[in-house]
Amino acid sequence: MSNKNKHTIWLPDSTWQKVEDYYRTDNCAAKNEFIKKAIEFYVGSLHTKNANAFLPEVLSTTLTGTLDGFASRISSLLFKQGVDINLMAQIIAYDTDIDEGTYERLRGRAIRDMKRTNGRISFKDAMDFQKSV
Repeated sequence: MSNKNKHTIWLPDSTWQKVEDYYRTDNCAAKNEFIKKAIEFYVGSLHTKNANAFLPEVLSTTLTGTLDGFASRISSLLFKQGVDINLMAQIIAYDTDIDEGTYERLRGRAIRDMKRTNGRISFKDAMDFQKSV
Protein backbone atom coordinates (compact mmCIF):
# COMPACT_ATOMS: atom_id res chain seq x y z
CA MET A 1 0.00 0.00 0.00
CA SER A 2 2.99 2.36 -0.31
CA ASN A 3 2.33 5.59 -2.22
CA LYS A 4 -1.40 5.02 -1.97
CA ASN A 5 -3.95 7.11 -0.10
CA LYS A 6 -7.61 6.55 0.55
CA HIS A 7 -9.97 8.93 -1.28
CA THR A 8 -13.70 9.27 -1.15
CA ILE A 9 -15.55 9.87 -4.40
CA TRP A 10 -19.21 10.28 -5.11
CA LEU A 11 -20.56 8.40 -8.13
CA PRO A 12 -24.06 7.82 -9.45
CA ASP A 13 -25.29 4.27 -8.84
CA SER A 14 -25.36 3.62 -12.60
CA THR A 15 -21.64 4.47 -12.90
CA TRP A 16 -20.75 2.30 -9.90
CA GLN A 17 -22.74 -0.53 -11.47
CA LYS A 18 -20.53 -0.28 -14.56
CA VAL A 19 -17.47 -0.66 -12.35
CA GLU A 20 -19.07 -3.70 -10.72
CA ASP A 21 -19.96 -5.19 -14.13
CA TYR A 22 -16.63 -4.68 -15.87
CA TYR A 23 -13.71 -4.76 -13.44
CA ARG A 24 -13.41 -8.57 -13.64
CA THR A 25 -13.81 -8.50 -17.42
CA ASP A 26 -10.70 -6.31 -17.57
CA ASN A 27 -8.80 -8.84 -15.39
CA CYS A 28 -8.57 -6.39 -12.52
CA ALA A 29 -8.16 -7.91 -9.06
CA ALA A 30 -10.09 -5.07 -7.43
CA LYS A 31 -12.41 -2.22 -8.33
CA ASN A 32 -9.70 0.26 -7.32
CA GLU A 33 -7.41 -1.13 -10.03
CA PHE A 34 -10.17 -0.78 -12.63
CA ILE A 35 -10.91 2.82 -11.60
CA LYS A 36 -7.18 3.68 -11.63
CA LYS A 37 -6.79 2.24 -15.14
CA ALA A 38 -9.90 4.05 -16.35
CA ILE A 39 -8.65 7.39 -15.00
CA GLU A 40 -5.17 6.91 -16.50
CA PHE A 41 -6.66 6.00 -19.87
CA TYR A 42 -8.97 9.02 -19.86
CA VAL A 43 -6.23 11.44 -18.79
CA GLY A 44 -3.95 9.97 -21.46
CA SER A 45 -6.62 10.52 -24.10
CA LEU A 46 -6.98 14.15 -23.00
CA HIS A 47 -3.25 14.82 -23.34
CA THR A 48 -2.54 13.16 -26.65
CA LYS A 49 -3.32 13.97 -30.23
CA ASN A 50 -2.39 10.53 -31.59
CA ALA A 51 -2.47 6.87 -30.68
CA ASN A 52 1.11 6.74 -29.39
CA ALA A 53 -0.06 7.03 -25.77
CA PHE A 54 -2.16 3.89 -26.18
CA LEU A 55 -0.04 1.80 -28.53
CA PRO A 56 3.43 0.73 -27.53
CA GLU A 57 5.92 3.02 -29.23
CA VAL A 58 7.73 0.09 -30.87
CA LEU A 59 4.49 -1.12 -32.49
CA SER A 60 3.66 2.36 -33.71
CA THR A 61 7.16 2.85 -35.15
CA THR A 62 7.11 -0.58 -36.80
CA LEU A 63 3.72 0.01 -38.40
CA THR A 64 4.73 3.45 -39.63
CA GLY A 65 7.96 2.09 -41.16
CA THR A 66 6.20 -0.86 -42.77
CA LEU A 67 3.45 1.30 -44.25
CA ASP A 68 5.93 3.90 -45.51
CA GLY A 69 7.97 1.17 -47.21
CA PHE A 70 4.82 -0.36 -48.68
CA ALA A 71 3.67 3.02 -50.04
CA SER A 72 7.09 3.66 -51.62
CA ARG A 73 7.12 0.21 -53.21
CA ILE A 74 3.59 0.57 -54.62
CA SER A 75 4.38 4.07 -55.94
CA SER A 76 7.51 2.78 -57.65
CA LEU A 77 5.68 -0.18 -59.20
CA LEU A 78 2.80 1.99 -60.41
CA PHE A 79 5.25 4.43 -62.04
CA LYS A 80 7.08 1.56 -63.76
CA GLN A 81 3.78 0.08 -64.93
CA GLY A 82 2.66 3.47 -66.24
CA VAL A 83 5.87 3.85 -68.23
CA ASP A 84 5.51 0.36 -69.70
CA ILE A 85 1.86 0.92 -70.63
CA ASN A 86 2.71 4.24 -72.28
CA LEU A 87 5.54 2.61 -74.22
CA MET A 88 3.21 -0.19 -75.35
CA ALA A 89 0.57 2.35 -76.39
CA GLN A 90 3.15 4.32 -78.39
CA ILE A 91 4.35 1.18 -80.20
CA ILE A 92 0.81 0.00 -80.96
CA ALA A 93 -0.29 3.48 -82.08
CA TYR A 94 2.75 3.70 -84.37
CA ASP A 95 1.76 0.47 -86.14
CA THR A 96 -2.06 0.74 -86.01
CA ASP A 97 -4.37 2.49 -88.39
CA ILE A 98 -7.80 2.88 -86.75
CA ASP A 99 -10.24 5.73 -87.01
CA GLU A 100 -11.48 7.88 -84.12
CA GLY A 101 -14.84 6.08 -83.90
CA THR A 102 -13.23 2.64 -83.56
CA TYR A 103 -10.91 4.01 -80.91
CA GLU A 104 -13.83 5.45 -78.90
CA ARG A 105 -15.77 2.16 -79.12
CA LEU A 106 -12.74 0.15 -77.97
CA ARG A 107 -12.10 2.58 -75.13
CA GLY A 108 -15.76 2.34 -74.03
CA ARG A 109 -15.57 -1.45 -74.09
CA ALA A 110 -12.33 -1.40 -72.11
CA ILE A 111 -13.94 0.78 -69.42
CA ARG A 112 -17.01 -1.46 -69.23
CA ASP A 113 -14.84 -4.60 -69.02
CA MET A 114 -12.68 -3.12 -66.25
CA LYS A 115 -15.76 -2.13 -64.24
CA ARG A 116 -17.45 -5.49 -64.80
CA THR A 117 -14.39 -7.53 -63.78
CA ASN A 118 -13.02 -5.15 -61.11
CA GLY A 119 -9.84 -4.77 -63.17
CA ARG A 120 -9.30 -8.49 -63.60
CA ILE A 121 -9.03 -8.71 -67.35
CA SER A 122 -6.19 -10.37 -69.18
CA PHE A 123 -4.48 -9.85 -72.49
CA LYS A 124 -5.93 -13.20 -73.60
CA ASP A 125 -9.47 -11.89 -72.94
CA ALA A 126 -8.78 -8.88 -75.16
CA MET A 127 -7.16 -11.06 -77.82
CA ASP A 128 -10.12 -13.48 -77.85
CA PHE A 129 -12.51 -10.53 -78.24
CA GLN A 130 -10.52 -9.07 -81.13
CA LYS A 131 -10.44 -12.43 -82.94
CA SER A 132 -14.23 -12.75 -82.57
CA VAL A 133 -14.89 -9.35 -84.20
